[in-house]
Amino acid sequence: MKRRIKHVTVLGSGIMGSGIAAHFANIGVEVSLLDIVPFELTEAEQKKGLTKDDKAVRNRIASENFEKLKKASPALLYSPKFADRITIGNFDDDLPKIKNTDWIIEVVVERLDIKKSVYEKIEQFRKPGTLISSNTSGIPIHLLTEGRSEDFKKYFAGTHFFNPVRYLPLLEIIPTNDTAPEIIDFYMNYGAKFLGKTTVLAKDTPAFIANRIGVFSMMDLLHNVQKLGLTVSDVDKLTGPVIGRPKSATFRTADVVGLDTLVMVANGVRQSGAEANDFNDVFALPGYIQKMMDNKWLGSKTEQGFYKKVKNAEGKSEIHGLNLDTLEYELQGKSSFPTLELTKSIDKPIDRFKVLIGGKDKAGELYRKSLGALFAYVSHKVPEISDEVYKIDDAMRAGFGWENGPFEIWDAVGVQKGIELAKDAGYEVSDWVKNVETFYKVNDEGQSIYVDKNSGEYNKIPGQDAFIILDNIRKNKTLWSNSGAAIQDLGDGIINFEIRSKMNSLGGEVLDGLNRAIDLAEKEYDGLVVGNQGANFSVGANLAMILMMAIEQDWDDLNMAIAYFQKSMMRVRYSSIPVVVAPHGMTLGGGCEMTMHADRVVAAAETYIGLVETGVGVIPGGGGTKELTLRTSREFHNDDVKNNRLRDAFMNIAMGKVATSAYEAYDMGILEKGKDIVSVSKNRQIAEAKKVAKLLAEQGYTQPIEQKVKVLGKDALGMFYVGTDQMLTGNFISAHDKKIADKLANVMVGGNLSEPTVVTEQYLLNLERETFLQLCGERKTLERIQYMLQNGKPLRN
Repeated sequence: MKRRIKHVTVLGSGIMGSGIAAHFANIGVEVSLLDIVPFELTEAEQKKGLTKDDKAVRNRIASENFEKLKKASPALLYSPKFADRITIGNFDDDLPKIKNTDWIIEVVVERLDIKKSVYEKIEQFRKPGTLISSNTSGIPIHLLTEGRSEDFKKYFAGTHFFNPVRYLPLLEIIPTNDTAPEIIDFYMNYGAKFLGKTTVLAKDTPAFIANRIGVFSMMDLLHNVQKLGLTVSDVDKLTGPVIGRPKSATFRTADVVGLDTLVMVANGVRQSGAEANDFNDVFALPGYIQKMMDNKWLGSKTEQGFYKKVKNAEGKSEIHGLNLDTLEYELQGKSSFPTLELTKSIDKPIDRFKVLIGGKDKAGELYRKSLGALFAYVSHKVPEISDEVYKIDDAMRAGFGWENGPFEIWDAVGVQKGIELAKDAGYEVSDWVKNVETFYKVNDEGQSIYVDKNSGEYNKIPGQDAFIILDNIRKNKTLWSNSGAAIQDLGDGIINFEIRSKMNSLGGEVLDGLNRAIDLAEKEYDGLVVGNQGANFSVGANLAMILMMAIEQDWDDLNMAIAYFQKSMMRVRYSSIPVVVAPHGMTLGGGCEMTMHADRVVAAAETYIGLVETGVGVIPGGGGTKELTLRTSREFHNDDVKNNRLRDAFMNIAMGKVATSAYEAYDMGILEKGKDIVSVSKNRQIAEAKKVAKLLAEQGYTQPIEQKVKVLGKDALGMFYVGTDQMLTGNFISAHDKKIADKLANVMVGGNLSEPTVVTEQYLLNLERETFLQLCGERKTLERIQYMLQNGKPLRN
């Protein structure tokens, strides 16, 4: 029987409970968020004359946490409107309502006795067959169901989400011996397909998979840092993006997560008796960690941990790092290591490891020691925490934000070299590794296969039929490529155009590839997908090229380049085959314009999309200004809203607004409701885009006819000028910002027209391009572009 999840009850409204509730609301599920009834009235409640019987008091804890959920930054909800899908309550009054829920998720305090008492109450009201799970990260799952009914045990499992729930895609599913196989399958499938998670089946072992490996790696670093004479900022520079880890690296991550959480996991593993002596010692707390715990220097929650914000002699805030020898906070010097300089020309972190472990400085020594220990450790965790190597790698990528898992990194340096690193670090790898040639391969069908520990044979990683991995098909399916782009055959008559320039910026080589892909699809295929699997879809146009042409005042070439960009975007819209664009991550400027010109969009839920050109002193020149004007004009039949709609579109461009999710992009008019769709799973995105392109082709796709656009002329322009004058007078914008905004307004109303007029798209494109070129001639614009190229962020002046 098909199981549908329409309503979920989350028990516990703290950080994790609120995050879980928000994410279910994100995918359209109704949620009840419950917490305990407060023991005492607050002073404010007493002044209001409230009693313990008042609903506002009884729901206070859930209510306060719900307000934090709505205000969280970064946002937990895809759209503020989704908060309406969550209702709050308390255990005493609202627990009986769980008889009508589909899934009960327990997220109360990490104490076995408290969890058991909650389960006792749940059994009084829970309807047989209702799913029940716990988000515990440290309590053995089998202990939680002791004394419970057979039906409770059958539908129960650990469902361990990672914080923040919206942004970290790992979901560990931990069944007990009593969990029904079909229920395990349901949790795994629902997490992947509906919640967009990387679902990993974990064993009921201490800390499960990701925390077990991640905390070992972190504790190993905590022991090594003093031995090597490195500072906390040194280690964070060495263990961040350079090796494909988050910017928060090691010590900043510990501050964000909380030192107490790290210590709790480490102590839990050490006290469990699950580790051999040599690994168990790694989980022992270094002396400085214990002192930090005693001092309550726990990180962000106590406003000091490994880092602390202090005021300097001039009264300005500075971030100081903890000296691990003296336990004094001090301004950290700039870290510099020759080993890192050797990797600057290597784009992919996975390709840097061979160089990093060869370093002759402290950096190289740290990499050799930490990777050697990690390789040895993970080799012994198969089969203890997982029977398959890919589950460990999946867990580390999705739960800790590692770009590559430990076995992938081991493959990159070479299996035998990894064994040597482990030995040099004082460890022996597990015997099963010693005859392994490589942990992963790609088979002839473009599917990833992994080595089986017991047989030494290679098995296909399950679940790949639901998604397309471009890395795996490049070798055999690439039809054409240049330095910035490639075309792959996805099968079934659909090809893919992949941007792969630096930062996926859109320069001449990418546009040449896009036009080639459309030509090829029109001649020999049924449809085209534009998608890649980099960190971001595209950061926009190649600013360095624009800056060079503008400085040299090469206006003819710049005009031709912008015209070529516009023509390419119009080909995306008006080709004879369906074009489906699959944006994700940062999709800015030209990336947004390409998206807006697609026949259909399959956007990842985590798409941060917008027309941001005003930040560098220009307006969208690749059809973005034209396109938002066109979309707005469709509502001009309603005189009451036409100016408001045009104003909203104008403000989105003028302020360089970026949607914080694909759902917010609907509200901004960048994605179109009823046409474009959202994929909550980035892994499935290109496969879903292929399906959409194929469906459009099968339905008899016909090349669209160019549209007419109604523009409002000078009457509307006056409205914009009044607004920008007020913004300038109020010191909200600079004089240059006003100049950009006024020129933008001139394009969006159709230029020098005395009355509302119907114009062609090309008319607006010409006006847009002319304005773009005028702004490129401004000194302030050139300064902004230079600043953006040097600092990676726009300059407002």
